[in-house]
Amino acid sequence: MAAFLYRLGRLAFRRRGYVALMWVAVLAAVGLGALRAPGTSDEEFSMPGIESQKAYDLMQERFPGAAADGATARVVFVAPDGQKVTATENKKAVEETVAALGTGSQVAGVADPYRTKAVSKDGSTAYATVTYKVKSADVTDASRTAVQKAAKQARDAGLTVETGGSAMDSGGGAGGMAEVIGIAVAAVVLLVTFGSLAAAGLPLLTALIGVAFTMLAITLMGSALGLSTSTGTLAMMLGLAVGIDYALFVVSRYREERAQGHTPEEATGLAVGTAGSAVVFAGLTVVIALAGLTVVGIPMLTKMGLTAAGAVVVAVVVALTAVPALLGFWPNTVLARRLRKRGVDKSTGDNGGTRWARFVLRRPLPVLLLGVVGLGALALPMTGLQLGMPGDEAKSTSTTERRAYDDLAEGFGPGFNGPLTVVVDANGAVDPKADVAAINQKIARTDGIVSVTQPRFNEAGDTAVFTATPSTSPTDERTKDLVKTIRAERTENFEVTGTTALNIDISDKVQAALVPYLITIVGLAVILLLVVFRSVLVPLKAALGFLLSVLAALGAVVVVFQEGHGASVFGVEQTGPIMSLMPIFLVGIVFGLAMDYEVFLVSRMREAYVHGEAARQSVVSGFRHSARVVVAAALIMIAVFAGFIGESDSMIKMIGFGLASAVLLDAFVVRMAIVPAVLALLGDRAWWLPKWLDRLLPRVDIEGEALTRRPAGAAEPDPTPDEPAQVRV
Repeated sequence: MAAFLYRLGRLAFRRRGYVALMWVAVLAAVGLGALRAPGTSDEEFSMPGIESQKAYDLMQERFPGAAADGATARVVFVAPDGQKVTATENKKAVEETVAALGTGSQVAGVADPYRTKAVSKDGSTAYATVTYKVKSADVTDASRTAVQKAAKQARDAGLTVETGGSAMDSGGGAGGMAEVIGIAVAAVVLLVTFGSLAAAGLPLLTALIGVAFTMLAITLMGSALGLSTSTGTLAMMLGLAVGIDYALFVVSRYREERAQGHTPEEATGLAVGTAGSAVVFAGLTVVIALAGLTVVGIPMLTKMGLTAAGAVVVAVVVALTAVPALLGFWPNTVLARRLRKRGVDKSTGDNGGTRWARFVLRRPLPVLLLGVVGLGALALPMTGLQLGMPGDEAKSTSTTERRAYDDLAEGFGPGFNGPLTVVVDANGAVDPKADVAAINQKIARTDGIVSVTQPRFNEAGDTAVFTATPSTSPTDERTKDLVKTIRAERTENFEVTGTTALNIDISDKVQAALVPYLITIVGLAVILLLVVFRSVLVPLKAALGFLLSVLAALGAVVVVFQEGHGASVFGVEQTGPIMSLMPIFLVGIVFGLAMDYEVFLVSRMREAYVHGEAARQSVVSGFRHSARVVVAAALIMIAVFAGFIGESDSMIKMIGFGLASAVLLDAFVVRMAIVPAVLALLGDRAWWLPKWLDRLLPRVDIEGEALTRRPAGAAEPDPTPDEPAQVRV
C-alpha cells in the first residue's frame, strides 16, 4: 500500500499539470451534466415494515388521490380578548380572508371554518385549511406570499392570525451561513497550525473541489437514483469536514519530510505513501459506518448514508491526487517561513504533544480513570432518552408556525396538533358500516381520547378512515402509551397512523436497528483496524473508546435539548423528545470520524514502534508528529458541525450540536487522553498478535516500512530542469 501510494504521489507531483487539467475536466463534465439533468426528486419519506406506513399505503390504495399528496396550509384566527370569531365583524373578516385564500393557480380549495365546524368550543379560535394541487416543494413563493397577504387582511381587522402547514415551509435546512462559519474557522485554525497562507489555503481549496464534485454528482444522478433535496446535506457536511482533514494530514507530513531534507518530489511521495495510507484506511472506516446505515432499513437514511460515503471516497481521491499535484505547483510556499530560510530542520525537540504524552505516561491510571468516569457521568442522562420527531412545537416562538401551533393547542386542546388516523379494512365484512361504527365507538370510549370524527368510506365501501384526538400533546409520553394501548387491545382489523403513531413506530424501529447496526460497523471496523495495526488490543480499545464518546455525546444532547439545561445558550426555545434518527446519525458519523483520529494518531505510534522504538517512547513519538495536527483536524471538524447550531431548524441544530460534542469528547478525551493512558499501561502487549492470526491477515504497510528498504539512490533522484525552485537541502 505505502509503496503504491508513494509512486502515485510522485507521479501526481511530476504530472501536476495533467492532474490539474483532469480535475478541471471532470468538474466541467459533471457540472454540464448537472445543468442538463432533471435534478433531485421530491421523494416522500417512507419506512417499510411499520404499521403507520402500512396504513398510509392502504389509504393510497383504497382512496386514490386522497392520501394527501398535495401540500396544505393552515391559517389560524384568534379573536381579541373577550370576543369570539363567530361575532359578526370577526366572522366577516374571516370569510373575506377565506375567499382571498381561494385565489391562485396552485390552490385546490379552502375549507371554510364555519362550514367544517373548525371553531373552538369557546368560540375564541378558528382555522381554515388551504389545499394545493402540488407538493410542498413545488409551492411557489407567490403562493406563500398570497397566504401572508390574506392573513394580513384579517390582522388589519383586529384578529390575531398565524400560519403553518407544509405549504409554508420554504425548505430551509442547512446551507449558506453554516458552511461559511465552518470554513472561516477552519481557515484560522489552518493558518495558526501551519503558519503559511498557502499551506492553510491548500486543504480548503481541495476540500471545496471534492464537495463541488459531490454535490454536482448528486444533482446529476438525483432523478435516476431517487435522491431527495435533503440527501446532499449530510454529504456536504461530511465532505467538507473530512476533505479538509485528509488534505491537512498529507500537507503536514509533506512539511515534515521537507524539514528532514527531502526534495519536494520525494517528500510528496513519502507524504502520500505514509499519511496517504492512513487517509485511505481512515476513509474506509467512515465509509463502513455510513454504508452501514442500510442496515436500519429506512430508504431515506440509506440514500443519505451512501451519498455521504461517496463524498468521503471523493475526499480520499482528492487527497491522493489533487493535493500532491498542487504541492508540485507550490512546493516551497506551503512551508513555514523559518524552514524556507533555513532549508533543513532535523530537530526532534519537545512540543506540546510530547509534553502532554509524557504527562500521561507518568500518570496513566489517574488519567484513564478520570477520562472514563467523566465520560460515564456525561452519558448517564442518556438513560432517560425519549425519542420523537420534533415539529412546530420545537420552533422558536418568534415564528408564525410555532404561534399557530400554540393557538390551536389552546383553542382545541393539546392533542389537536397530533390526531390519530384510524384506517379500517372492512374488506370481506358482512356489514362494513356496522363494524366500522363499532370500532369508532370503542375508540371514542378509550381513556385519553377526547373526540372522534365520523367514519369516511371509500367508493367501494370496503375501507373507512376516521380521526381520534388525544387529550395530550403529540410529544407527551401519555399519548405514546395511548397509541400502544389501542393497538394492544384491538381485536378488529384496523391500523393506527398519523404523526404521533408514525413517531412511535420510527422510534421503535430505530431502537431495534441500533444494536445490529453497531455490531455491523464495529465488527467490520475492528477487522479493518486489526489488519492496519496488526494488534488485537488496539482495535478493541478503539471501539470501546468510541462507545464512551458517543454515549457521552448523546447524554449531552439529552441534557440540552430534552431537559433544557443551558438550552438558551444554544438558541433552543422548546425542549422535547430527541429526534428519532439522532442516535443512528450520531453513531454512524461519529464512529467513522473517531476511527479517523485513531488511525492518524496511532499509526504514527505504530510507525515508531515498527522502526525500533520502545513501546512507551513510541507513544511520545506519535504525539510529537501527530498531536498538533489531530487537534487542528478536530477543531476544524467541531467548527464545521458547530456552525449548524446557529440554524433555525431544530433538527439541524440538534445534529450540529450532537456531532460537535461527540468530536470534542472523542478527540480530546478519548484519543488524546484515554488512548495514550491505555497504551502506557499495556506497553508491548498493546501490539500483541497471535502468530496464527498474523499468518492469516493480509499485510498492509501504512507505516512506510517498505519505503525504508528502497535501493540506495532511488529515494532522492537528481533534480530535473523542469523541477520548481527548491529549498536547499
